[in-house]
Amino acid sequence: MTVDAVVDSPQTRKPTALVVIPGTGSDADNVTRAFGHAAATLGVELVALEPTSALVDGHRRGLDRAAAEHDCVLVGGVSIGAAIALEWALADHVGRCAGVFAALPAWSGDADSALAAASARATADAMERNGLEATVAEMAASSPDWPAEELSRSWRRLHPEVIGQLRDAARYCAPTPARIAGLTVPLALVAAPDDAIHPITVARAWEDAAPRSALVEVTLEGWGRDPALLGASCLDAYLRVEPSAGRSGISADGRSAASPSPTTAATERRPRGPGRR
Repeated sequence: MTVDAVVDSPQTRKPTALVVIPGTGSDADNVTRAFGHAAATLGVELVALEPTSALVDGHRRGLDRAAAEHDCVLVGGVSIGAAIALEWALADHVGRCAGVFAALPAWSGDADSALAAASARATADAMERNGLEATVAEMAASSPDWPAEELSRSWRRLHPEVIGQLRDAARYCAPTPARIAGLTVPLALVAAPDDAIHPITVARAWEDAAPRSALVEVTLEGWGRDPALLGASCLDAYLRVEPSAGRSGISADGRSAASPSPTTAATERRPRGPGRR
């Protein structure tokens, strides 16, 4: 190996930023509330990406920009944001990425049979057919209060570009377990057993595939009570795989002050190491 080919391992460098991507139909405000406290606990800058008209490519470019501006980054997000972040980490061959925070992944591979993709297509169709306010009212009538309030806010803010963003998301091909097996950095996962849109089987398949991973399970009710639960749970999972990443707010057992309590974290799967297969 030549000297030019040697790249510092991200495990030997502390990340200086956590770059996060919102789910489809959501925005930077949402992931700031979800991941802000986790970034502060780690002592890194939070970079929350805003969706652009070209949803997937826009977020890819946002990750590239953030990585160019920082020495080493953690990347992550919610739903499709988690998948795009993982895709970027898998393509990182120069050691810019220190780990992935993947909250509520929705599908692997093709989106054709994914409930989340079908929901995105149906929402885009409804907005074009019935208009924004009628679609918001229909969604709010069939949803719990907290997601209805959140989506009503973000859909109104992102409209009309949100229609194209929903369609772009529904065409996205997410990383497959076969690709995830090649991930060289920790994968911190959070999923909810009671979330039909983001099946926990997807998160478990990602956990099984990644060489270094941990999964924390939460409940939708717990997330509704505490918007920071997703980020705190990702941090908890990350520190179980990479305990050296902690700083002064991390306790000796690897749990951060932001970590979920036993009442909000249903189960925690411990990392099984590179030789677990």
